[in-house]
Amino acid sequence: MKKFLMGSAAIIAVASPSIAFAQSTGSQDFDEIVVTGAKEDQAVGGIKIPDSPKAKVVLTQEIIERQRPGQSVNEIINLVPGVSFTNNDPWGSSGGSFTIRGFSSDRIAQILDGIPLNDSGNYAVYTNQQIDPELVESINVNLGATDVDSPTAAAVGGTVNINSLTPRDEFGAMASVSYGNIAAKGAGDRPMHRVFGKIETGDFTGHGTKAWFSASRAYNEAAFANYGKVDKAQYNGKIYQEIGSNGDFVSLAAHYNVNRNNFGGSPGTAAAFNGDKSARFYNVGGLGAPCNTNIVARPGAIDLPNTCGTQFERRYNPSNTGLQRLSTRLTLTDKLIFSADLAYSTTKANGGGTTSAYEGFYYQGTTPLTGYFGGSAYFGRDLNGDGTLGVDTNRNGRIDAAESDRVTVVNPSQTNTRRYVAIANLSYELDDNNRVRLSYSFDRARHRQTGEAGFLDYNGEPLDVFPVNDGLTDAAGNILQKRDRKSYATLNQVAGEYRGQFLDNRLIVNLGVRAPFFKRELNQNCFTTALNGNVNCVAGGNVAAYIAANPYLVNANGTPSGAALPQSRNYKYDKLLPNVGAIFKLTPELSVAGSYAANISVPGTDTLYNSLYLPASSSASKPVAETSDSFDLALRYQNNLVQAAVTGWYAKYKNRIASAYSDVCDCSIDTNLGGVKKYGVDANVSVRPMEGLLVYAFGSYINSEIGADVQTGTNTFAATKGNRERSAPAYLWGGRVQGSLGPVDLGAQIKRTGSRWLNDINTYKVQGYTVVDLDLRYNLASLGLEKSFFQLNVSNLFDKFYIGSFSGGLTTATSANVNYGAPRAISGAFVVAF
Repeated sequence: MKKFLMGSAAIIAVASPSIAFAQSTGSQDFDEIVVTGAKEDQAVGGIKIPDSPKAKVVLTQEIIERQRPGQSVNEIINLVPGVSFTNNDPWGSSGGSFTIRGFSSDRIAQILDGIPLNDSGNYAVYTNQQIDPELVESINVNLGATDVDSPTAAAVGGTVNINSLTPRDEFGAMASVSYGNIAAKGAGDRPMHRVFGKIETGDFTGHGTKAWFSASRAYNEAAFANYGKVDKAQYNGKIYQEIGSNGDFVSLAAHYNVNRNNFGGSPGTAAAFNGDKSARFYNVGGLGAPCNTNIVARPGAIDLPNTCGTQFERRYNPSNTGLQRLSTRLTLTDKLIFSADLAYSTTKANGGGTTSAYEGFYYQGTTPLTGYFGGSAYFGRDLNGDGTLGVDTNRNGRIDAAESDRVTVVNPSQTNTRRYVAIANLSYELDDNNRVRLSYSFDRARHRQTGEAGFLDYNGEPLDVFPVNDGLTDAAGNILQKRDRKSYATLNQVAGEYRGQFLDNRLIVNLGVRAPFFKRELNQNCFTTALNGNVNCVAGGNVAAYIAANPYLVNANGTPSGAALPQSRNYKYDKLLPNVGAIFKLTPELSVAGSYAANISVPGTDTLYNSLYLPASSSASKPVAETSDSFDLALRYQNNLVQAAVTGWYAKYKNRIASAYSDVCDCSIDTNLGGVKKYGVDANVSVRPMEGLLVYAFGSYINSEIGADVQTGTNTFAATKGNRERSAPAYLWGGRVQGSLGPVDLGAQIKRTGSRWLNDINTYKVQGYTVVDLDLRYNLASLGLEKSFFQLNVSNLFDKFYIGSFSGGLTTATSANVNYGAPRAISGAFVVAF
């Protein structure tokens, strides 16, 4: 019987301890002082609890590869205590909702090889755009704070650091072919297809130059509706050059992901909240999948569109994302080491649906304007080809809104981002037991957000899912925008850290501090008309007439009215943030660790743009940053057979910001909950009781207390004092058992997610749920294919029906945005590797 879960990935994790700790290259190298020579400090079954001051759990490739091929990284780390991820489909290609210790993804830093992946504007994590799991060497989940050199603007809830594979010394290849389907009553045929391929060059120069290149393609039908699809392609590569024999290197990597997917959701929130399982699978609008715009332009009549192409499930959420990164480590002297990580990333993405556009003008008195007003588009041109803009029934020489032809156009919210990141570290070894480092981090993102419109085809499909490529114009050639803004997010951060070992290496002390300087430069090209960020965008005509008709006024109470002019404002945030911790070895296997970190979360772009409706002289026009103090205290036991830890944690927040998406403004609305206390316990244990058997269990208790009632008006308050925050589960527990018998490996894992509140006044509770998954692998070593196998994965074995992600709010009674949890699905993968 072969040794259980002692594959090559686990061996790599032991031989190179820095892999498990990796964030930036400098953090990897600096942490080696803690683990060098710790032979007992091994991963057990692909799960490792690093003996660091901060609370961390590491998953290696040994357990990652047991999950469904192509699965999202965030679904895989559902096996980590404190982590809750709800997948919008079984395959990992449609996104989902993600929390750690109750913090949503915009408060968690997701990092690939030291480079931040969160959106530079709203800090969101797009879980369906992550690197293919076959390329992940390990995932390091930090349950508390970031490393001192991490360039993050919002991470107060932890980090997820993804470490990509280092190219091998030998030539090799891997190919994976997967097929799956949803296996739930009433689902019908909803197939998934995926192919993945990777080539390892080995050392092709004889001087330590090696590389790998990969590509994948995945396709699946919509999980619940009878309309929609996900089509995803991804390309990755990494070239690695060894420099000398002391660990120095230079590495160049590239990642490019293309997603073409429809929105998915549920047909009605009532069915979801009532647990009506029969309503999961449904037809779009009761029409079935096909439809036809079927509009014949009629001169002399007012033409109106039908609903073809307007359903929620016909909306697209396309994205093209790229990330190029360069890493290096150079030994300058026998005591001084320089490291650097550089990156350039691009994002082209949008989300949204259609609008019924007016061919006529928007009139301010007798002045015709084109643009977006009150959420509607006015083009001032013939769009449907009948030669008219409508019918002048009032005989006043103009086409008013009620007299205008209307045409359905696709009109998503477009985002283009260009981002530069640089992290540099100098590490100096004072002696064998003491080391210091200085670091500088730079992150600058150009965030361009527009809202161009495009034509639909006869079947309701957009002619181009990216209307930004050729946006519709008015008669004068002006491109109409439903939003038009540009921002720059810049971070300059300096940090210092000391790490030392004392008492014959039984005591390890870490003392660090970081000083981030954030700057947000906002340029709003539209008129802001409300505190929720609603805008009117004038494309053509006499802008002065619009200003005269909508004067911006501020009353004696500081309340504005009218339309705030297009403008630019700058916001700056900075804070000195200590980051300290210590480990004390009670025995070689038993240790106590504690840490403290101060954190800051800078308001996102939606919040800042919303504030432009207030006069710059008002203190309320300067949104405050969320700050916190976080404490961890852990007891750990580690050897070759057991990895175990229990961690108590406490965090106190000022200006705790809770965000929720709003359909009204197509933006995030923030609520300042004021002072909030959060606390809980995380525990996990991984045991190999005998060869061929792994038992793993984990659990978390999560609580929060809002300190006061939240003011909602001049003399009104929401009853939030003492309540729990919305969306966070009260508890999590689960486990995994895996065994081997000859060529067969069988694994089963369970995850229980506790109840969650829909709102902060705690009047509606979303019920908890339990999901069970199975994986079965047949190894082909007996056929001479040592690294090849067939794998079967079954997710949600008992087809549990539950609410996955939802959009809550301060006092929300029902949610208009609900995603069902992924239904039962089965997939098989054939993997050939050498």
